[in-house]
Amino acid sequence: MNAEAADQLRLLDLQALDSKLDQLAHRRRTLPKLAELQTLDIRLGQLRDVHAVSAAADSDLVREQTKAEADVDQVRARAERDRNLLESGRGSAKDLENLQHELESLAKRQAALEDVVLEVMEKVESSAKRTAKLAADRSGVESERGRVAHELAGEQSGLDKDSVFTQGQRDLTAAKIPADLLALYEKLRAQYNGVAAAPIVRRRCQACQIELDISEANAAKAAAPDVILRHDSCRRILVRTADSGL
Repeated sequence: MNAEAADQLRLLDLQALDSKLDQLAHRRRTLPKLAELQTLDIRLGQLRDVHAVSAAADSDLVREQTKAEADVDQVRARAERDRNLLESGRGSAKDLENLQHELESLAKRQAALEDVVLEVMEKVESSAKRTAKLAADRSGVESERGRVAHELAGEQSGLDKDSVFTQGQRDLTAAKIPADLLALYEKLRAQYNGVAAAPIVRRRCQACQIELDISEANAAKAAAPDVILRHDSCRRILVRTADSGL
């Protein structure tokens, strides 16, 4: 394939723009705040799960406290009824004696149940504090995530603007290159990590950084200006410039 020297030089401009686009895309994929945001999302997910479990435990403990208090109220009511019966003096001596024994048992039962209430109340208070702390931690992480997401969006927007501008320049440059030469360039770019054309600088290929041997250098020097050169080592298109040293 042959192409005018000016078109070959445009390949270098196109390669520079494509390399810049690749760099911008890589920078966008590897922005530090992306990893920071991912870490915060993981932490936030963990806090949400733990907070939900803690809140559910709060509800269970409140129900347990309500039941324990209802048990105490029930025993108190039974004791009050027995006390009223005992004070009324109605019934046989045996019945009154049984009421007295029952009141003693109910007093013990009430004391035990009140201990249970106090124990559950302590658990409720402790669990509520834990849940409040988790809620505060979650709120803090959510706030931090919002800040990081906002800063990330700003960085991405800046890179996107650079990419759109560079893509516009790229399209204009590509439009000036002959179709067959452009097709070869695109094919090689796909094959060789996005680098299809490189200048020869002081007899060295700038794509693979391997110096041309004597036969390659002589062949490049002797070739007509419109001949498309390919490097034997890396197979990229070699473009001759004023700095080639040939």
